[in-house]
Amino acid sequence: MAARGTDGVTGGRARLLSAGLAATVLTTVLCVWLGLKLADQGAAEQRRQDILAAARQSALNFTSLDYRHYDRDSRTVLQGATGDFKKQFAAQTAQLTKLVAQNKSVSEGQVLEAGIVRSDAHSALVLVVADSKVTNTAAPEGQARTYRLQLDLVRVAGRWLTSDVTFVG
Repeated sequence: MAARGTDGVTGGRARLLSAGLAATVLTTVLCVWLGLKLADQGAAEQRRQDILAAARQSALNFTSLDYRHYDRDSRTVLQGATGDFKKQFAAQTAQLTKLVAQNKSVSEGQVLEAGIVRSDAHSALVLVVADSKVTNTAAPEGQARTYRLQLDLVRVAGRWLTSDVTFVG
């Protein structure tokens, strides 16, 4: 009977040890899972911030153009562009250069708000509200303009570039 009691104690210890090991494994798995979820949330937030920064900069570049250095300003717009938008803007640059020079146009943009409509790892749709003060030969004192822009962005070689700009509202 003593052997039987020892086996009962040994069996109880084995079950307790097994339960402790199972709890440790479960806790470890849960911690790893939570850590991965937290890392995913951090990456998603960083992507969101990168998209908003790129959209804000693109809108600022697009609404801040000066006839005195339009070549530089248009190159800046093109550096943040891709696809059809880049092709269309590049095709119009020569004509726009003459037009802004003739009118001595200066546009000083300011981004007021930007918000992501949708995004994934490769593309985003962003709405931007921007103001600009435009001076030219017809309005030497300047005119205030408000723009509501829809920007399509795509991720190319690690950078968010504007693939389309649409004036909305």
